[in-house]
Amino acid sequence: MEALKPGMKGSFNLKVERNHCTSRGGPWVFSTPEMVKFSELSCHQLVAAMLGAGENSVGVTVYIRHLAPTLEGQTVRSEVELIEVDRRRLKFKVSLFDELEQIGECEHERFVIDVAKSGERLKAKAQKLGIALP
Repeated sequence: MEALKPGMKGSFNLKVERNHCTSRGGPWVFSTPEMVKFSELSCHQLVAAMLGAGENSVGVTVYIRHLAPTLEGQTVRSEVELIEVDRRRLKFKVSLFDELEQIGECEHERFVIDVAKSGERLKAKAQKLGIALP
């Protein structure tokens, strides 16, 4: 995790398929929930290789603006920048584009977690609920 520094950047692409879309009686277009998902995944991918053994990151906040529609079949590109590192909290800026224009902007925060500790907490929660986890 020590390798994570503000200013890290990356770009990621997504081909918009029907399962990424919604339609309100018109053409199929990239949906806002899928934009959120793609933004989160892009931020995760930017830092994943820099995390230590037994670490991962989880999303905690998303502020997004969906600025323009993108048609099924187009490609969406995210341009991600890590803008802040505060202990285990990571803050990102994401700009989203299709082939013609900017379609969205996002601020996203993730926390770096210890996978084993998190797993134990989830097992304890599941046990209280009577749910068996693998």
